[in-house]
Amino acid sequence: MSLYRIAKQIVEKLHSSGFIAYFAGGWVRDFLLNHPSDDIDIATSATTSQIQQLFPKTIEVGIAFGIVVVVEEGHQFEVATFRQDLGYHDGRRPYAIAKASAREDAQRRDFTINGMFYDPIEEKVFDYVGGKEDLAHQIIRAIGRPQDRFREDRLRMMRAIRYATRFGFTLESCTKEAIKQEANALFPSVAIERIWQEFEKMARFSHLGKSLILLHEFGLLQTIFPQLPSYSKEEITEKAAILTHFPKLSPTIAQLLELFSKES
Repeated sequence: MSLYRIAKQIVEKLHSSGFIAYFAGGWVRDFLLNHPSDDIDIATSATTSQIQQLFPKTIEVGIAFGIVVVVEEGHQFEVATFRQDLGYHDGRRPYAIAKASAREDAQRRDFTINGMFYDPIEEKVFDYVGGKEDLAHQIIRAIGRPQDRFREDRLRMMRAIRYATRFGFTLESCTKEAIKQEANALFPSVAIERIWQEFEKMARFSHLGKSLILLHEFGLLQTIFPQLPSYSKEEITEKAAILTHFPKLSPTIAQLLELFSKES
């Protein structure tokens, strides 16, 4: 059975038990872009305990944040309760959460293109944040006040750049300025392991060179690698251009080391 069909059955089971349930986030974005996606997250009005009562096999990965992984036919699906985050204390995790409506849940998400829901039963998209319009105009825009979204999770600054280069989209002006303002606060809020995961995704889903140019432009690259030479825009562009000559499956670390090479 396809991943989509299994995920739809989870939604159907939640729905038949009296709960609202939708596909959420990146899958909806990719569906509207007609891009293949093998990662389906589900958002629901059910609480974590109610989810666990309905499904025989679950994994407790984020109970405190309203998240349970449901395992069906060997596949794992992150199922999260609609929530509001009640303040953040470390640039990553909320102090506490509160149950919310789907509309309220959308407001806490990172970017408009990731803030939509899809009902696989009715085959209907629910867009409370203008995500469809930004997809049509190829824009990466933070939901609400960009500074707030980036202070909640500093890694979102890198994600904004990854999405822009992956899809060939433009960063909305307020979102762009907020990244520049908040760039030097990336550390110590974000663990280096999470930074590395973003670099890996940039290399896998987009042109890493283009991402490095934007990371440099917004000051994030210098924050991540303070020992990096003080490159001009032209110099970092030359460095990035060299990466186009690397074999397709070159390790990400090999490509990043080019930044420290004295040869251009």
